[in-house]
Parts: sequence; C-alpha cells; structure tokens
Amino acid sequence: MPTVPTPLRPLTAAALALTACLSTLATTAQAEPRPHTDPAPRAADCALPGRTGWTDEGLDTDPVQFQRSTGRLRTLTLFVDFPDAQATDSTEPYAAQLAPAADWIRRASYGRARLDITPLHRWIRMPAQSTSYGFERGLTFETHERYMRDAVKAADPYADFSRYDMVYVVATKAAKAISFSPTYLHDPATTGVTADGTRVKWAVTFGQDIWRWGHKVAAHETAHTFGLPDLYAFTGETHRYVGGWDVMGNIAGHAPQYLGWHSWKLGWTRDRQVACLDAPGRRTVRLTPVERPGGTKIAVVRTGESTAYVAESRRARGNDPTPCSTGVLIYKVDSATQTGDGPIRVMPATPVTPPQADSDCGPLDMAAHGPGQTFTDAATGVRIEVRAGGRSGDTVRITRS
Repeated sequence: MPTVPTPLRPLTAAALALTACLSTLATTAQAEPRPHTDPAPRAADCALPGRTGWTDEGLDTDPVQFQRSTGRLRTLTLFVDFPDAQATDSTEPYAAQLAPAADWIRRASYGRARLDITPLHRWIRMPAQSTSYGFERGLTFETHERYMRDAVKAADPYADFSRYDMVYVVATKAAKAISFSPTYLHDPATTGVTADGTRVKWAVTFGQDIWRWGHKVAAHETAHTFGLPDLYAFTGETHRYVGGWDVMGNIAGHAPQYLGWHSWKLGWTRDRQVACLDAPGRRTVRLTPVERPGGTKIAVVRTGESTAYVAESRRARGNDPTPCSTGVLIYKVDSATQTGDGPIRVMPATPVTPPQADSDCGPLDMAAHGPGQTFTDAATGVRIEVRAGGRSGDTVRITRS
C-alpha cells in the first residue's frame, strides 16, 4: 500500500549537486560496440540517484527519512481495538499472520536483515472510534500520525519503546473501518510521536488486508520503511508495470521476491555482484538466480542520468516457489519516476508466451526470457541477449551501442 507522504522539504545543496548530468560518449551510427577491457566499469557507475524526494529507485536512500535495511530490526507489535469495535478474540492468530515475515525477509536478504518481531499480547484500547481516523475517507499524514500517537500512548504503560526500531500496530478484525495497511514514516521537521525518551520513526498499521495476504503485507510495508516505492499503478490497470515479479507490485503474485535492483538498493546484494555497462561496449555476464545467495545478481546497462535496463535470473525456489515463467527477467528502471507511476517496468519476452487458460498468471508474469531470445531498445542502443540457461542460472550478453 502507498505510504502517506510527509510534506517535502527543499533540496539541500548536497542534493542539488547530485543533478550533474551523466556524460556520454559520441559514436557514429555505423560504429560497432567494442568489448570492455579491464578494468571493468564499477558498479557505482550504474547506481542511479533518487530524483523524487520520496520513495524511489535511487540508490542514495536518505538515512534520516528511512531506516537501515540490514542487521537486526527490533519490531514491537501492538494489538489495538476501539470503543466501537472491541476485540473478543485472542491476539495469537494476529501474531501468527505476521510471524512468517521474519523468515521471508531473512531469505530475501540472504540473511543480511533480521526482522525480530516481539508481540505485546494484550488488547490496547484506542481512545477514539475506529471510524474517526480517516481510513475510509482518505487517509492523510496528519490523521495517520494521530492514529500512531494514540496507539503508542495507550500502550506506553506496558512497553518500553526505547528498545525497538519499528512498531507494528494491528487492528482487531472487528474494526472494519481499518481496512488497509499503510506505512508510517516520520517527518524529521516535526516532533512526531515519542515515548520512553525515543521517537517512533517507522511503523506499519495493519488493517483487514492481512487476512487476505498474510505476512506478505508485512514484507511489502516494511520495505517502504527502507525506502522502496510501490510498483503497482495507482490509477488504471493495477499491475500493468511489473505484474507479480516483486512484492512491491502484486503482493499476491507468484514470484514476489524483491527484484535484484531492490536487493542492491537495500544493501543485500553487494557491488561486486553487479555487472555494469555505463558506456558503449559489450559484456557477457553469468547470472545466478536472485532467489539464492552468491554469484552475480544483476547486469545493468545505464542509459541516462536516472535510467537503466537490468537483467536478472529468476528460478522456482526460496520466496518464489511457483513463478509463472523462469529465465531472464529484463526491466527498465527510472529513479525520477514517482511511486505508483511505474518506476520499474518489466519488458515482456518476444514472442510472448500466453498464460494457461486456467491459471491466474497475467501477461507480464510470463515475461521471463529464455536462451535465444533478445531484448532491444533502438532508442538507447541497448541489446540484451540470453545466451544460455540452466538450473544454476543464465548467461547474458549486454550491449550498448
């Protein structure tokens, strides 16, 4: 679900300095790209800067606005009910819905992020009616922060908030008005929500949708606190950009493992696992599946100041037990595109393999490229050829002419 944005602040001089344009090499229309010779381009040469002032695909994530995405993440879970929607059941089933998120994040991060969830097993009564917080009318940052402040204040006698990095707030099933699960990100320019001498900077407030998507809601929303944008469309056909290839897109998709680009942004994939091509040339790259640790994870062809094409290998394993297609996934990244407007767009294979009539796979879910298939973008001179593939990964040749 979308985060509720805080008011944007003017760019600092340091941020403005990042707007220097990427220099390009002049080539003639007849020039053939030459293979890169040592030293190979550094991964940093393909790292795109953020350009939206909010959650985006830039690798320069703001460490003040967003929380770290590696190491132990201590998370307190509160269970709340309301004067007009009182809980009559145990908190145990609610905790069980979210608990698998810890293993999911551990696998997705190759063990580099550990979500340590501590449930406070008691119902915390909120001071206001469930219908008063704006979830049904259109949630604003102010009403969402009021919801957080009320929950933290009511729970303060029972918990020490200084011990935690993040808070989950789970509403009772009886509170139908708390229908969805937005992420709370603090506004550094205000005093915000405080308790026990510490500021609550990051939180997820869970609604009724956890009973539809379970722990994947936690995987999606927690990633917003790391700075990841939404990949589904806020208007029009919801899943027209990435289908089910990332939990930031279709939460119920068949291949919800975070994209390799996201893994790099979050520090789970190292620079040495990124093959970069930022100027005319050619590289052949052996990719290992993003669903398992080790090896080269992504091949990146930079095409501009904020744009690049990425190729990665996808297989049926780990967090992707039943993908609709496997092979090389190719997508375009634009770090200047707003969340919900398609900052990542998957490029379908040609010819397109149609989904089976009795499956719930969409056209984009069949987008993985196999050996012998090639993606080209004449406007940028990009060509990505799948040279070979097998259980252990894929070999691609990336070209920019």
